[in-house]
Amino acid sequence: MAGTPPYVELHCHSAYSFLDGVSLPDELAWRACELGHAALALTDHNSVSGSMELAVIAKQYGLKAIHGAEIDLADGRHITLLVKDERGWSNLCRIITLAHAHTREGARRRDPADACVQQQAVLEHTEGLVCLTGCAGRSASPRAGAAVPASARPGGGRARRGGGVHDEPTARRLLDAFGAENLRVELQRPYLRGDRARNRMLAALARALGVACVATGDVHAHARSRAELQDAFVALRHHTTLDASEPVRRGNHSHVMSTPQAMASRFADHPEAVRETVLLAERLTFDLTKDLGYRYPGSDDATAARRLAELCAARLQQRYRKRADAAEARARLEQELRVISELGLAGFFLLHHDMLELAREVALQVRGPDSVRALLAPGRGRGSSVSSLVCYLIGLSHIDPIAGRLALGRFLHEDLRGLPDIDLDFSRELREVLIPRVHERYGRERAALVAAFPTFRARGAIRELGKVLGLPAGEIERLARGAEVHGQPAGRDIVAGRAAPDGPDARRAPASAPSERWRWLARLVDEAQGLPRHLSQHPGGMIIATRPLIDCCPVVPAAMEGRQMVQWDKDSCADAGFLKIDLLGLGMLSAVERCVEEVARVRGERIDLSRIQFDDPHTFKAIRAADTVGSFQIESRAQMQSLRRTQPTNLADLTIQVAIVRPGPIQGGAINPYIERRRRLREDPAYEIPYEHPALRPILKDTLGTIIFQDQVMEVAEVFAGFSAGEADGLRRAMSRKRSQEMLQRHRERFLEGAMRHVGAERAVAERVWGMIEGFAGFGFPKAHSAAFGLLAYQSTWLRVHHGPEFLCALLNEQPMGFYAPDSLVHEAQQRGIAVLGVDVNASAVECAVERGGVRLGLGYIKGLTREEATQLVAEREQGGPFRSLGELAARTGATRGTLERLAWSGACETLTADAGRRAALWRLGIAAPGQAAAEGTQLALPLALPPAPRLRKLDRWQRLIADYSSTGVAAHDHAMAILRPRIELPMLATSAQLQRLPSGCAVAVAGLVIARQRPATAKGTTFLLFEDEWGTINLIVPRATYERHRPLARAEPLLLARGRLERSEGVINVIVRELAPLERFLSPDAGETAQPARVHRLPAAAGGPDEAAASLDAHQDAAAAVGASMRAVAPPVQSFAAGRRR
Repeated sequence: MAGTPPYVELHCHSAYSFLDGVSLPDELAWRACELGHAALALTDHNSVSGSMELAVIAKQYGLKAIHGAEIDLADGRHITLLVKDERGWSNLCRIITLAHAHTREGARRRDPADACVQQQAVLEHTEGLVCLTGCAGRSASPRAGAAVPASARPGGGRARRGGGVHDEPTARRLLDAFGAENLRVELQRPYLRGDRARNRMLAALARALGVACVATGDVHAHARSRAELQDAFVALRHHTTLDASEPVRRGNHSHVMSTPQAMASRFADHPEAVRETVLLAERLTFDLTKDLGYRYPGSDDATAARRLAELCAARLQQRYRKRADAAEARARLEQELRVISELGLAGFFLLHHDMLELAREVALQVRGPDSVRALLAPGRGRGSSVSSLVCYLIGLSHIDPIAGRLALGRFLHEDLRGLPDIDLDFSRELREVLIPRVHERYGRERAALVAAFPTFRARGAIRELGKVLGLPAGEIERLARGAEVHGQPAGRDIVAGRAAPDGPDARRAPASAPSERWRWLARLVDEAQGLPRHLSQHPGGMIIATRPLIDCCPVVPAAMEGRQMVQWDKDSCADAGFLKIDLLGLGMLSAVERCVEEVARVRGERIDLSRIQFDDPHTFKAIRAADTVGSFQIESRAQMQSLRRTQPTNLADLTIQVAIVRPGPIQGGAINPYIERRRRLREDPAYEIPYEHPALRPILKDTLGTIIFQDQVMEVAEVFAGFSAGEADGLRRAMSRKRSQEMLQRHRERFLEGAMRHVGAERAVAERVWGMIEGFAGFGFPKAHSAAFGLLAYQSTWLRVHHGPEFLCALLNEQPMGFYAPDSLVHEAQQRGIAVLGVDVNASAVECAVERGGVRLGLGYIKGLTREEATQLVAEREQGGPFRSLGELAARTGATRGTLERLAWSGACETLTADAGRRAALWRLGIAAPGQAAAEGTQLALPLALPPAPRLRKLDRWQRLIADYSSTGVAAHDHAMAILRPRIELPMLATSAQLQRLPSGCAVAVAGLVIARQRPATAKGTTFLLFEDEWGTINLIVPRATYERHRPLARAEPLLLARGRLERSEGVINVIVRELAPLERFLSPDAGETAQPARVHRLPAAAGGPDEAAASLDAHQDAAAAVGASMRAVAPPVQSFAAGRRR
């Protein structure tokens, strides 16, 4: 486009305005370039969360990025601030920090959207900033002091946003502070009544002040297709429906980005305001991608290199003195220290060492000096840093990189730009204490957590936007529960779900064409998915600086008291050159520590996991048999099926195993060749591994000619295609960042040409090798990371094999974690002969504990019972002895009626009711007046005299199962299939045990409780279900066509029956499903006898006449439906292997 564009957009909101913007910074930048803009200002509400993203992407597009924010004032109005220079950026960060400072204060912690700042604070931080007087608001004309009182804030935060500063007295205060050169009266044209009159009055205000006017578009969307979503977000922000929010919605497309020419035409009656946008943009020269002046502690320490070398030399002598590879270790250390010195990173490593020493102090405090856990290290390394010998020697890693043959290039090399990553894992308990200690050690001004931005996902978007559209709550919830957690957009699922309901209620809900409002919801959900919903905190990333962080980035309070965070996520922090130290909580480390402690309590054994036998035949036998439920990283169904085929025999094999079931190796086509070559090697040790090119043999030898690790991608690029270390790292970064697909493709021709030139490879061979690499654009592990996780996988399996009850107990106490719900862990353990005992007021501790070789559920598992209530009950029992009656329980604990009823319904009081059971306990405790616990040191409270219960039938098996699920989430007494199987009216229904004896290819029907669902993007539409019955588990593969026919069932129904074909291969059994149905459809009339509503009376089979027959059929269906309905209400959570709970 010839010439300078006549207009620059200086007021634009992205999705980082959280519910007041619907476009990501890269979408805004791309659209601005497409429309012919030369520059773009991002001015989100009290936030610069998207500024670094815009700065980075704008530079790639050749677009000038201008930075600023729309700042809410305490009187309800707002102003727009734009950054001129480095000092202006620092002042903007300080103003935003002040605006958020009060949002987490006091007992009633407010929403961050309530951020606002006193006008005086702004006036004290004006240097380097340009102030625009703010938006037009909704009123037809400005009025002096147009403040919005707090009482007029219906939704809190921005739900009540007023206009800008339009009165002369306040404007003059801004003029005195900013000066005439840096104050502009902002004109907007949202096509509301009175626009022209308001702009004339504002122009008159500007003349009276002696300042210029500037035109802005107040952009909230990059394209018209997002305008509907912006309207929906406005309603969501106001906690109302789209229909009711009309007064506060724009109702037109004035907030959508337009061409510079269109904006000039919009303000044709104020051409001077349009020209001012260009003139002002020329003055705003701040570049966020340049040095912000950030430094980490130790970065300028002249003695750091010497001190690091001395520390490593001492540790090298201790660890390698008598080893055959000592010379190799010395050479490797010299190489690493040289690179570290050249990059000036010695202080970086010493800072992490200091962090670990602080963790050691915290561990001593948390664990106690005499605890058996004192033998365990305070934390462990993960990620590529595990490949570093320096990290190993100074305690940042527990894996020997020399013995493990771990290459350094993925972590550290001469061409490294930026800072390497060192991730440290800690137990959850230790990490919770460590983070506040870091704040104390380095100062609250200089330490903060990294931000994260939870995005709209299908289920949340359906719930929130469905409510905005005023759709029926029950139907919204049904669709939300059936939506995909990951993968394809959910809009088509909404339409399909409305058009063809499939489930137990299908006969009552016939298919119907979706209304336009449901189609509207589908469109909105698709548009919203992936947009940031709100500001949150990173799991453990911390930024530490030598200067106040608020000079570099706003620092705001975190949701957890005593913590604070910057407004940037990990990618923006990396782009800014910030050092991020990852202090991560790893659930399995917590479980391992608990298990070691429980073994010491129960058996008197002190276990040092660093000294166990690492070639234990019993442990590897369990691994090869895929007997690994609960084991770290190797418990998913995909891993289990792979284990039976790969047959690992050592830790090196486990390192590969941990990495192989990942999107990278899957998309790169590595899994099947690797498994097949392992099989052939077992059968014929002389088998020759095929390689695409001889140059690849040294790199891919350990992984049998396939690419499994990220390191191998870099090594292939260097050795095969002649990349430098820096180029190879650039390729790796292009694969690992979410916005990297375009960058990844840029490397392709360079790779192909390099391979043909460097090693003389044919183009077809080079393209095949590139295809292996390209798969890693999904996700792959560095070998060092896999080695660290592989070791923990072995250690957890060793504990599972040799200390099963203690390991189960630890897993139950560390929930949520892993792939399986506690109910599934309990059932699997019971099948291995481990007894699991229910909750009991006279036997249970607060947490689960090993008891007589089994595991007793803790009182903490009772839903609705607080930890404090459970602790008080146990303390009273320990002080005054066991409870002898329900009356004594009520009197001594002083528990509320609700607490007593929860105890009764969970079965915790069954030992106090003789044979009367839960119903009697519930009846008697339900009428007990709340007692008052005896004061410490006084006599025990007298038991309450409770009247006897009427004759109440004990719960039958099904009722007890439902009571267990509803009260604790764990059915320790019975399995649902054991109760229902005798009542299933279907011949030849196979159990999981019987599948072992059936031939491959035969038709089969199976039923079970769904305990896992997976529909990974790499499976091309195939869905994987895991059934559990009373004998074990059943793997089901649901092809795309079958899934599409039974979508709601496959996603949400807990009890299913499946018909299909049995497939057996290398010890792995799957059922290829052709049909799914709710199990309740196949239950006999007496199946729901105890669950059916009281009004249902089943007629005898001999009843005659069509009316009687129809009534009998309805009664049968209602009774069976009651079984399904009761299970749907209480079924344990189903884990998705793609989105399992964080470990």
